[in-house]
Amino acid sequence: MRTALVVALALAFAAPAQAVLVQFRTPSANIGCVFSSEPGRIGPYLRCDILSGLKPKPARPRGCTVDWGFGYQMRWKGRATTVCAGDTAVDRRAKVLRYGTTWSRGGFTCVSRKTGLRCSNRARQGFFLSKQHSYRF
Repeated sequence: MRTALVVALALAFAAPAQAVLVQFRTPSANIGCVFSSEPGRIGPYLRCDILSGLKPKPARPRGCTVDWGFGYQMRWKGRATTVCAGDTAVDRRAKVLRYGTTWSRGGFTCVSRKTGLRCSNRARQGFFLSKQHSYRF
């Protein structure tokens, strides 16, 4: 009975899971990213957009009826996909990820360099973004 009471009290006073939303950008402000740890069906994800566009521009994602060709998104495991959205992850007011520094959270890691931004997930899959070229790996 005592154990059941302790468990019931712990559940009653436990804080509900809160989603964490983090934004950052490269020093040039050409690349911006959004990380969300939203619990539930979607789970953690990372999206990064590049204002100058993906080079080469990928094929339109199946079912995409808005803009594409400006970013990649991924979950903490699995391959990155091309973003299809009517908005952007680039926020010029977001925290700057200086060149030569690394950002990590929720199973994702991004490295900012003058040559571009490289992000990967726990499965070591991800993407690279730069003005010259972009790709998934």
